[in-house]
Amino acid sequence: MPQLRASPLLLIGNRWVDGTGSYPLRDPYWGKVIAEVPLADLSLCKEAIRLAHEAFATTSREAPCDRAERLVRIASLIESRKDDFVETIVMEVGKPRRLATVEVERAIVTFRAAAEEARRELGELLSLQGFPTGKGYFGWVKRFPIGVVFAITPFNFPLNTVAHKVAPCLATGNPMVLKPSPKAPLTAILLSELLLEAGIVPGQYNLIVCGNEEVAELVVDDRVRKVSFTGSAEVGWKLKALCPEKRVTLELGGNAAVIVDERSDWLKAIGPIAMGAFAYAGQSCISVQRVLVHRSIYEAFRDALVSFTQKEIHIGDPNRPEVVVGPLIDASAAERIARWLAKAQEKGARIVCGGRFQGPCLEPTIVETQEEELEIVCEEVFAPLLVLSHFDSFDEALQRVNRSRYGLQAGVFTRDLYRAMQAFETLEVGAVLINQIPTFRIETMPYGGVKRSGFGREGIRYAMEGMTEPRVCLWNCN
Repeated sequence: MPQLRASPLLLIGNRWVDGTGSYPLRDPYWGKVIAEVPLADLSLCKEAIRLAHEAFATTSREAPCDRAERLVRIASLIESRKDDFVETIVMEVGKPRRLATVEVERAIVTFRAAAEEARRELGELLSLQGFPTGKGYFGWVKRFPIGVVFAITPFNFPLNTVAHKVAPCLATGNPMVLKPSPKAPLTAILLSELLLEAGIVPGQYNLIVCGNEEVAELVVDDRVRKVSFTGSAEVGWKLKALCPEKRVTLELGGNAAVIVDERSDWLKAIGPIAMGAFAYAGQSCISVQRVLVHRSIYEAFRDALVSFTQKEIHIGDPNRPEVVVGPLIDASAAERIARWLAKAQEKGARIVCGGRFQGPCLEPTIVETQEEELEIVCEEVFAPLLVLSHFDSFDEALQRVNRSRYGLQAGVFTRDLYRAMQAFETLEVGAVLINQIPTFRIETMPYGGVKRSGFGREGIRYAMEGMTEPRVCLWNCN
């Protein structure tokens, strides 16, 4: 068992406090209660906002070198507690151990990258004397922290999604109130212990677990200057509607597509596509969900993908080292997928691999269909389910990808430079990955989507820009 607090507590103004209520948190694989998690009422939530707001006077004036050194300490502390983080992630969300280990390693990189960015002054010199009216003038732009950031994170990456909000916030000198998913608070609580140990300014970082009513009150609080939300499209857009005048970043869902053209080295794509679709039971917003394959190679591709999946993609207890498909997060997720699969079959879709449940785990499932209106095609599945279809022309494939309401990331496998550039220019997504699956992400790249997938970007420097305000200083030297 990881070395957790004997009883989880909330962190408000550098003090551990109990909630005004609690709920049982269950291991999604075994179904056992692993903790009683405290809940904050509105008064505790408002206290967290107040203390964060007061801390801004101090955090906003810290030197970049001090912020950077603290972020380096946090990264080192995570590394020293790596095993505890892995155990906690496996236990509370059922993420397979090998993938939980990767998540912790990514979080370490995230904080270290933020430390490097903190040392660089965000801004630029202004070219003013290129115009007659600018003769004798000198100026520059500097970015300043904006104030309290209210961050809301999902269950699926309980450490690294939190890190991608906390690290740039600390790097820019902003205070934060974090609300982790009620399905995965323990990892965030463990991280909070290390933030205290690293010496954060009192009140700079606060952790609360609360209900939807409290969230609605906090996003409209005048002291909150930015809302950073990662989660479902349905919830994200409702929150945005509550605070239309605030700065908001929405990193929402997707139904990531891959195009495999006939000129690609498609056999090399089989393994990455299968892992991208099924790892962690597909519970990532950039998991491979749709694969469009040129008709001339479709049957060979399908047979190779089914064979690889059956031989190489292991399912079951997330503690077993070979497992890559663990449990769905809860029974409601399993029930939703079962309904969608049954409806797809009624409409003529054919399951060519998997489709059955083994306890809380869905077998890696491959479905064939050309129907684009099915939920398993046009909505976010968030399960180990991949939809295969074929196309006749590359233009057709691009159009079918763009018909989605979502636009987070897409992958294109091709050897044709023209087609690669055509995909980049045409696809309505936040990132086009050539000869790579859309599940791929590097911590420093701008990450986010368009359409129903949200707006704004994460990735350290890009998140820092979203948490700062540009200010111009202009000198008349005449």
